[in-house]
Amino acid sequence: MTLIRLDTLPRHLAVIMDGNGRWAHQKGLPRTAGHREGSESVRRTVRTCRKLGVETLTLFAFSEQNWERPVFEVRALMDLFREFLIKERAEVLRTGIRVRSLGRVQRLPIYVRALLEQLESETAHLGGMRLQLAMSYGGQEEIADAARRLAEKAKNGEIDPASIDEKSLGAELPSSEGGPVDLLIRTGGEYRISNFLLWGCAYAEFYFTRTLWPDFGEEELFRAINSYQKRNRRYGRVVTEEEHSEERKLAQSSATPAHV
Repeated sequence: MTLIRLDTLPRHLAVIMDGNGRWAHQKGLPRTAGHREGSESVRRTVRTCRKLGVETLTLFAFSEQNWERPVFEVRALMDLFREFLIKERAEVLRTGIRVRSLGRVQRLPIYVRALLEQLESETAHLGGMRLQLAMSYGGQEEIADAARRLAEKAKNGEIDPASIDEKSLGAELPSSEGGPVDLLIRTGGEYRISNFLLWGCAYAEFYFTRTLWPDFGEEELFRAINSYQKRNRRYGRVVTEEEHSEERKLAQSSATPAHV
């Protein structure tokens, strides 16, 4: 088993869950079977991240562009979302997970949106891991929506346009509540971020794997975190010799096997 240090976990972990359709195709199954199997990977990943102590987990469940998929596939995905929200409600409440939705959720069918809004309301006061579900989400769309809100405030005289800066724009982004992304994982072998958390990923570390999402398990997650913990995050600055020395000490220290 890959070893990881529990003292340097990514605070905000984001995942692009790719490869459900290809997993199903390889097995001669319909794409919907891949999505169903992928929902099991969601459960595993949420449980493992919570037990490890990750503060925020953001999952790219459905993009704005995914509405262009065949109607039957979109409907199947919505049915899976509904099923997931119903089945996981008890465990979410029991373990103190705070659920937050990101995206233009008003586009979701009412039978999904109502359950999502209910779970958000029921968990808003909880102090456990923040689980952000990006549904009908797009990074460019989120930034555009935020800019529109600031423009309205400026138009109404609530703010001075000259005062708008990175901080004020970032504060308008719902995804910013989870903090900047530390580690972004993408499964399925693609090397792009597909309009996901564009603002929050400004200084994120990326981990790409060919593993298809339905096959993504605890060991692959540990490998991604282990890779993250070996990296030197400079944020555009030069690292001092003192910091290099500290990194060497950490690297030489024994890693902790994260049995969850």
